[in-house]
Amino acid sequence: MRFAKAVVKYRIPILIIAILLMIPSVFGMAATRINYDMLDYLPSSMDTVIGQNELMDDFGKGAFSFIIVEDMKPKDVSALKSKIQDVEHVETVLWYDSLLDISIPMEILPENIYKEFNTDNDTMLAVFFDTATSEDETMDAIRQIRSICGKQCYVSGMSALVTDLKDLCEKEEPIYVGLAVLLALAAMLLLLDSWLVPFVFLASIGMMILLNMGTNYFLGEISYVTKALSAVLQLAVTMDYSIFLWHSYSEQREIFENHTDAMAVAVQKTLTSVIGSSVTTVAGFISLCFMTFTMGRDLGIVMAKGVLLGVIGCVTVLPAMILLLDKPLQKTKHKPLISSMKHFSHGVVKYFVVFLVIFAIVLIPAYIGYAKTNDEVYYDMGECLPEDMDYVIANKKLADDFNIASTHMVLIDRNTAPRDIRHMIKEMEQVDGVKYVISMESIIGCRIPEAMIPESLLSTVKSEKWELLLLNSEYRVASDDVNAQINALNDILKKYDEGGMLIGEAPCMKDMIETTAHDFQVVNAISIIAIFLIIAIVEKSFTLPIILIAVIETAIFINLGLPHYLGQSLPFIAPICISTIQLGATVDYAILMTTRYKAERIGGNDKKHAVYVALASSLPSILVSGMGLFAATFGVALYSKIDIIRSMCMLMARGAIVSMICVVLILPALLLLCDAPIRATTLDMRKIQNKCKEDSVK
Repeated sequence: MRFAKAVVKYRIPILIIAILLMIPSVFGMAATRINYDMLDYLPSSMDTVIGQNELMDDFGKGAFSFIIVEDMKPKDVSALKSKIQDVEHVETVLWYDSLLDISIPMEILPENIYKEFNTDNDTMLAVFFDTATSEDETMDAIRQIRSICGKQCYVSGMSALVTDLKDLCEKEEPIYVGLAVLLALAAMLLLLDSWLVPFVFLASIGMMILLNMGTNYFLGEISYVTKALSAVLQLAVTMDYSIFLWHSYSEQREIFENHTDAMAVAVQKTLTSVIGSSVTTVAGFISLCFMTFTMGRDLGIVMAKGVLLGVIGCVTVLPAMILLLDKPLQKTKHKPLISSMKHFSHGVVKYFVVFLVIFAIVLIPAYIGYAKTNDEVYYDMGECLPEDMDYVIANKKLADDFNIASTHMVLIDRNTAPRDIRHMIKEMEQVDGVKYVISMESIIGCRIPEAMIPESLLSTVKSEKWELLLLNSEYRVASDDVNAQINALNDILKKYDEGGMLIGEAPCMKDMIETTAHDFQVVNAISIIAIFLIIAIVEKSFTLPIILIAVIETAIFINLGLPHYLGQSLPFIAPICISTIQLGATVDYAILMTTRYKAERIGGNDKKHAVYVALASSLPSILVSGMGLFAATFGVALYSKIDIIRSMCMLMARGAIVSMICVVLILPALLLLCDAPIRATTLDMRKIQNKCKEDSVK
């Protein structure tokens, strides 16, 4: 109670401190780097990541792109190449004139090489950058190249994808927040009992969101998914805590004459209930930190921090604001849209057997769909972008005109005999889907001694340690075909150089597929175990955690199973994150009802009356909370052009509704069905006798 009284006493200093903290938060948010490259989150111990680092350390090469030039004469292409070469952070541009003077006909090249780099109207340049794929300098270079090239050129490659993704995110993100605020505000105006209090909630939560985003500065950088979703998620998840405080304050206002005394009691009661509620949500987010694909840790830390800050804001900043605005808040109160839920609750309890049957019928197809959805996710981040984006257009042209869907790079020991390299290339070119392998040996053959090759060209493909080869594939990144191809290529490479490495976007994606498949199982298990233990401790029961998690897991199965039946494919990160977010964020609904059910049973009521009262009393809070989460995410899902953001927000919006329905209809039925084992396995319910007070449900 000391804390609650201190909050009330020092409400003005609390508000002043909160407002002052917004200043460094704005600077911290602006200074936090945003990472748009998913491949950066692979474990550093993987060969593909080690190989990328070797490419940078030994060759000074990081990002790589193909540029397709359309309807341009050789001399103009050569001039364009020189301009591109002058762009800051462009390390090398490879084209025909890198080998021979353009006065010499291109047909002198080996026929297969000539055909692969030229069509009737197009020619292709290979560009290496001296900075990594997603570094700001690389993205600036991509923009400058596009500016130089104009509409006759198409820039492909992972850096082009990252550049377009960043530009689109920065354009859309303010609208995400605006939509989430407007729709959450509309939901609260309809469902709460005051016209003014929703604005107070948004001001308080907004300050905590800004503080959360500002303190991300100490993490160094966050992913674009985290940035796009964290504000919306924090608003949706922590709105519950504000609603709890307001309802508690309204109740105490009728008991105490002095509104400050009422607030002190409300803060104390809210703190007790919110801590228990928020721990499960934090546990859900923290479980993401156990992913070896470290983007999960990125989102988990930021969201766990956001929930904790939301709790702090709810019991400090929000009470101070409510007390400051108490008179206008009281004057703008109105009758809530949600009135008595007695008739609805009576019907749920009366026909609980029907809902048990529905539960049994839905569970199996929901789980089958859930398992299938996890197998049908996609990993190619290019699929996240709209079809009119420059990167998507360039990649389509690369595939249509040159039949190139992905490019691999091979690092082989420099001291490997040229003859062995030629043999290796021949073997690699026999692998299904491999168009060709380009190396110094494949271009100049064995007739020209290495000493006669210009040093500027030789240093492009050979370092003190490695020789670099380029391999173009007909197979798309993250497809089963390209993954099988990578396995075959690695087998061949290891025959000639045990330490050789196959790197590039497709090999990295293959590692990502294998990593995240394992992560999904680990994160799911950890989140379920952690939340099971928390509920067991809070409710002092062994059976109740099983029932509550079963209800929410059923909701998750339904939510994540629907994409399979609707013929939709999700981005790979969505099922991993949504399963834990939905479990952590919506199990609160079940805890709220179960806690009231326990209180009623301990108070002597029979099981039907206990479930009836628990449902009727908790339903308004569950509806407001669920609709708040739905409103905050649904608008973003409809608006976003980035599929990974759209998919995750749609899953969260639908998950809120499905969880709400499951808790309202299925949980009461399971509580009635399992009343006896619940009493037998719950510490403070074991003394309840089978013959309880005979209260009928009215």
